[in-house]
Amino acid sequence: MLKMLSLAGGMAGAVGLSQFPEFSQQYLQRLAGKVDALAQVTADFDASADKAGLSREEALASMAGTEFLGYRQEDMRRAFARFTQLSSDLTLLRETGPVERVLLPHRFADTELLEATWGDFKPAMPVTAAGVTTAGAGFVGGWLAIGAMLSLLFAPFRRRRYE
Repeated sequence: MLKMLSLAGGMAGAVGLSQFPEFSQQYLQRLAGKVDALAQVTADFDASADKAGLSREEALASMAGTEFLGYRQEDMRRAFARFTQLSSDLTLLRETGPVERVLLPHRFADTELLEATWGDFKPAMPVTAAGVTTAGAGFVGGWLAIGAMLSLLFAPFRRRRYE
């Protein structure tokens, strides 16, 4: 019974984790698109500030005086911060392979991008080396996790052998 449940856990882990390379690739594509869009917004703002003889901070500081401009200033600050964070994530994720990305879950932290990627994601069979590798890792992880949990759960009910 314990071995069968561990096998089921291993299979579930393999199926689940084998999908990560494709999901991470789709997330990376969306991330690159978002970084490109934010880069354009940043470049446009900086160009306008430059035409006015202002730095970015000076231009942001000048956005005061009305409620609308205050809100717009906050919007731009958030956009610049998001651009910086997402650019950093994109650079790091591009430097890693699909299997290595499993170790970087904190770089998949943008909720908007995760939800959009998940909404369009269609599971695929693991026919690539990365898919097979992560499927194997998921199988071993699932097998060990379920086996360990069940061993702990059933430990009080085991018969002791006396010789």
